[in-house]
Amino acid sequence: MKLVLKYGGTSISSSKDIKNIAKHIQNLSKKNNLVIVCSAISDTTDDLIEISQAIKKENKKKAEQLAKKISNRHSQLAKKTVKKSQIRKKLLQTFDEYFSELLALIDGMVLLGEVTPRSLDYLFSFGERLSIQLISAAINDIGKKSIPLTGKEVGIVTDSNFGESKPLMDTTKLRVSKTLDSLFLKKVIPVVGGFVGADQHGHVTTFGRGGSDYSATIIGSCIKADKIWLMSDVDGLMTADPKIVKDAKLLKEVSYIEAIEMAMFGAKQIHPRTFEPLLSKKIPMQIRSSFNINNEGTLVTSSPSLDAKNTVKCVSCVSQTGLIDIRGGSMVGTPGTAAKIFSTLAKAGVNVMMISQNPSESSITIVVKNTDLDKAVNTLELELLGKIIKKLEVTTDMAIIALIGSGMRGTVGVASKVFGSMAKNKVNVSMITQGSSELNLAFVVKSPDASTAVRAIHSEFELSKIN
Repeated sequence: MKLVLKYGGTSISSSKDIKNIAKHIQNLSKKNNLVIVCSAISDTTDDLIEISQAIKKENKKKAEQLAKKISNRHSQLAKKTVKKSQIRKKLLQTFDEYFSELLALIDGMVLLGEVTPRSLDYLFSFGERLSIQLISAAINDIGKKSIPLTGKEVGIVTDSNFGESKPLMDTTKLRVSKTLDSLFLKKVIPVVGGFVGADQHGHVTTFGRGGSDYSATIIGSCIKADKIWLMSDVDGLMTADPKIVKDAKLLKEVSYIEAIEMAMFGAKQIHPRTFEPLLSKKIPMQIRSSFNINNEGTLVTSSPSLDAKNTVKCVSCVSQTGLIDIRGGSMVGTPGTAAKIFSTLAKAGVNVMMISQNPSESSITIVVKNTDLDKAVNTLELELLGKIIKKLEVTTDMAIIALIGSGMRGTVGVASKVFGSMAKNKVNVSMITQGSSELNLAFVVKSPDASTAVRAIHSEFELSKIN
């Protein structure tokens, strides 16, 4: 079989874990052609983001201290993980070269006094560049041939939208399949850096936070993989966040569309665009734990078996959001009002998570993340207040509760059960939306009520008895 295994940062953050993964890869490679995709080691991306913030404040000393911290972390791991002196020496030498390159980049960015999206992508790519060297060396150390490849080297070509790039799939498919097929013939295991590609000019681009999942499915689609495994520190997708619901259960099987909804509503381990490359090829994916390899995890497939079609599969919560109520008499029956509001917010780079409009058209309510709230309100006040908007009302400290499950489609009484359970638990609902697909039902409550709401719905739909 052709297998793509993607490892998250928490899976490769200790010497013991890296050695275990190398052994697991060695065993799997006896009967399968493998491609390994790696995220940056835990905390590395956060440190790189902090470096960019230090550069913006022209604090070169702090940026260099953080770079040194990253360098030390990787050098320590290399010394503890790689036993063969020649492989270890070469790895440490590569790390020294990367560290010099990182310092030179910091120097250049401070000198120019500007942080552009293009220079940020180059900076953020260091995490994956370092991790693939380490994982590949660990595989070589136990006697299996392996080679590290960046997204650019494996052949992922993207547009030039730095920070949120998209792959140019036709070109990528040709380059990736050519590179990897030749390595399969030589029985060499490629370890590819996730999250990163390069545009047609060879400039480094990234897919945005959590983009390593996306890299894995892009590669899987290019080589027509039999399966893709997303390996992280969780057993798979759950019926709810186990930190909120003690008896949350692992979901054995979900459809692509359900998984996409779960990704949008807080299943943290999946990048929302991850499933795009899989839809046409119908490649099954398993979300599994790298610490519990005997557990099959969650199977994500185009057509789940009938016994996996529960009415509601999971309930999730997105906290730290705010609600903006936009009112104005001149909004009623005026074509293009909503378009003006949303294009104004789009230009300011505000992502609207939920929308509700009353039938009289006199008000539109939107939900945005707390981080976007100030920007959204300022933009609407400057551009539209006194023109088409008469009044803006802001409610902070809100949370979105979302129920997801393809079995809700056409099922009578789902909403009455949901809002009946909210009434029983004295939770006030501020806003409700349901798409025409009936795949998810979402509503907004005050943040302090979010955990109560999640537990109430989990209990109401008996999600602890799923599977």
